Amino acid sequence: MLPPLSSPIGGQGHAVQETRLREAAQKLEAQFLAEMLKHAGLGESQGAFTGGAGEAQFASFLREAQAGEMVRAGGIGLAEQLFESLKERADGT
Repeated sequence: MLPPLSSPIGGQGHAVQETRLREAAQKLEAQFLAEMLKHAGLGESQGAFTGGAGEAQFASFLREAQAGEMVRAGGIGLAEQLFESLKERADGT
């Protein structure tokens, strides 16, 4: 069993910690979705009149932005599962 994460004392500190845990979970879900979008081919150059190497490098920014918007719109539920797991560990239960 893993040791509990250090937790601030008090109700407001607990709310701040939960906010940080939720943000971390959402960032991880966004990274996961960006990677899935990459493997699905989103942002790949197609056709004769594409932007070349520069376009390929900036495609990752597009995927990350779209993944972030997907998470803000509710995502796939991964962030909530991660948040609950992190919260349980932080609470020491």
